[in-house]
Amino acid sequence: MADTSSFKENYFVGVDVGTGSVRAALVDKCGKILRVSSKDTKTWSPKPDYFEQSSSDIWSSCCYVVRVSGPYIFYEILKNLTTPHDISKDVNVSCIKGIGFDATCSLVALNDNGEPLSVSPSGNNDQNVILWLDHRAIDETNFINSLNHPVLKYVGGKISLEMETPKLLWLKKNLKERCWDKAGWFFDLPDFLTWKATGTDSRSLCSLVCKWTFQADPKGYTGWSKSFFEEIGLSDLASNNWHKIGSHWQEPGRLVGSGLSDLAARELGLDPGTPVGTSMIDAHAGGLGMIGCLAEGVPSDFSSRLSLICGTSTCHMAVSKEPLFVSGVWGPYYSAMVPCYWLNEGGQSATGKLIDHIIDSHPASITAKQQAGDIHIQTYLRLTLENMAKRQKLPSVTMLTKDVHVWPDFHGNRSPIADPSLKGMISGLSLSANEEDLAILYLAAVQALAYGTRHIMESLTDSGHYFESLLMCGGLSQSSLFIQTHADALGLPVLKPRESESVLVGAAILGACAAGVFDDMHTAITAMGGEADVVQPRALEYSYHEKKYRVFLKMVEHQKEYRTIMTEFDDLR
Repeated sequence: MADTSSFKENYFVGVDVGTGSVRAALVDKCGKILRVSSKDTKTWSPKPDYFEQSSSDIWSSCCYVVRVSGPYIFYEILKNLTTPHDISKDVNVSCIKGIGFDATCSLVALNDNGEPLSVSPSGNNDQNVILWLDHRAIDETNFINSLNHPVLKYVGGKISLEMETPKLLWLKKNLKERCWDKAGWFFDLPDFLTWKATGTDSRSLCSLVCKWTFQADPKGYTGWSKSFFEEIGLSDLASNNWHKIGSHWQEPGRLVGSGLSDLAARELGLDPGTPVGTSMIDAHAGGLGMIGCLAEGVPSDFSSRLSLICGTSTCHMAVSKEPLFVSGVWGPYYSAMVPCYWLNEGGQSATGKLIDHIIDSHPASITAKQQAGDIHIQTYLRLTLENMAKRQKLPSVTMLTKDVHVWPDFHGNRSPIADPSLKGMISGLSLSANEEDLAILYLAAVQALAYGTRHIMESLTDSGHYFESLLMCGGLSQSSLFIQTHADALGLPVLKPRESESVLVGAAILGACAAGVFDDMHTAITAMGGEADVVQPRALEYSYHEKKYRVFLKMVEHQKEYRTIMTEFDDLR
């Protein structure tokens, strides 16, 4: 490659491992994404509510997407950029100054040699990752919650079956000889990636405090709670200074080891020693990537913003300078997303997945998709709704759902009720099964997700948070209907970053911080956060949503009443 000693720009690679794919991006120091590549990953579901993946498949996918977005494509991008620099010639990968990883909070099991160890009833060692949305550990979750250990106050009073501790307990109870006794390491997936990249076993404070019940308090104790693990029956994890689950930890963005190992550098197509940032959970990377974005007339204080990272599920991130305890909402977690800030994390277990289910399970779905052609099905349904509202002389599509109401917890409630056994509900069905019926049901589901966000936000504000805006990124944020509905239902402006891939920007920020390009994480967040467009709430629609929200809250009350009634029958048996 040509000499690039006069080339002054700094570029970073961000790698995002989502539920079903891996993506990589080249990002500049202003947070502009130059190129994105992606590759699907494998998922097994051997039983209902069991979801498993392969760490080998995930890592090979990481290597593939980084190579594709790396030195070869990197040159093609750079030679077409309009910059003051002469970049028409080949460019050395030394211009890539750092790499950061984020991933879902999934549990990885390895043996003493660092080889995949099965977590599956199948016994297949390729299936060595329990995916975040796996709900097999419900009994273990209920057992842990029944003990009311003080650690649980940092997860909203109840641990979630999506966290790692219940899954570890499940493995010990159900796969003791095949997995538990042979395990050398248990990683959160983001930490597994930095371990593979560097050969250094260093855990992220983000993963540990958010999903592993690790305690971090600058004014108190930081470390594992031995009494908690003894009480739940996992005291053996404390051996060898907690080696299996993490003896060394640091804040996101800190340099891991000595950067890329020689092996990982060859696999990724980057230079050995390239700085690797301490990792983050994918949703938290999204929050990091957009919390610093700017919009005219909207306060930029981090603690005034509620960040929504919308994918298969949606995570609601709120930061504060002092710890705030919120019933049914995870946290407060210290320095889990923004250094020196406490994080509360609410969420909805199925959002994008719910919308897909609502559409795909409807009798008119196939016909509607055929009619849509090259138009995205959600865009087609929005256009259908606009035509219906115009024909009915309604002021907006919002009012089309007067008789149709949805409770959206088809995969349980993460926040603020924290009840994974809750079910979805639909009120107002008829014998109609045409495209317009599908469109109305789709709209009602979008509105229900917005009411779920309002439910979470009210819990946060009741405990001391104060919000002046929403931030949105992720797949659902590409829907103008989804964004406007949230603005209207919550009565707050919604900021949509112009750089739409905030999760990838967040991952790149981790690499930039590890490289020391910025003085600190706060400076990096502001420099790479970019600008945002603003969607304002509408008064008439807000009034309509006020009524619908009252119905929304009634629906869960009724579901609980129905459950109580049917429990009376169970008591008779």
